[in-house]
Amino acid sequence: MKYSRVAYPPHAPWDPRLKEPACAGLVPVETLHENPWFRVRNRGGYYTTEHRQSHVIVLPIVNQDSIVMVRAKRPVVGDDPLELPAGQIENGEAPEQGAGRELAEETGIEVGDLTRFVPMPPLAHSPGRTPKLVFVFRIDLDQREYDERKNHDDEVSAVERFNYRDMVRAIGDGSVYVSTPVAVIGRYLMSELLPGLDRSGSGEEL
Repeated sequence: MKYSRVAYPPHAPWDPRLKEPACAGLVPVETLHENPWFRVRNRGGYYTTEHRQSHVIVLPIVNQDSIVMVRAKRPVVGDDPLELPAGQIENGEAPEQGAGRELAEETGIEVGDLTRFVPMPPLAHSPGRTPKLVFVFRIDLDQREYDERKNHDDEVSAVERFNYRDMVRAIGDGSVYVSTPVAVIGRYLMSELLPGLDRSGSGEEL
């Protein structure tokens, strides 16, 4: 059995599965559907949804105490669920550029210095169907940057902010239910708790 730890800067180069499918050995390959955004393929009996571009998700943290989320318009689930800024990386963009653009488009928060986008471990969105991993970045913001945000695009109905305690409650009660944002936020909040767990063995309150 093979187990692979995902690679990401500054510890290592980005995991190659972020840009290319790792399932080249699954043959024969039959394309069942394709459009400008993705292809559906039968790869040796495994049915995959393969996005043409890589994807990125951004975790915006304000004042080291709260998280910025967006209400994305999702007619397919009949709701505007709370999500993190995310989307496709456009042709020619570096991952950090895609992160900065998506943050600006979906929240109105513009960050010119792309070195402020801190890589986090990549995630598999749907490992049984989607052969690419997702780029994940954290961006630390101050109050002024949040307050002076500009208009967001029309794919978002609202921009909201949650302190860490309310964020934990929102995930726990199902107010936040989209899987990838839950994973990104959960991983971040758990990493914030780890120093307390290491010291006491029982953790500390948020």
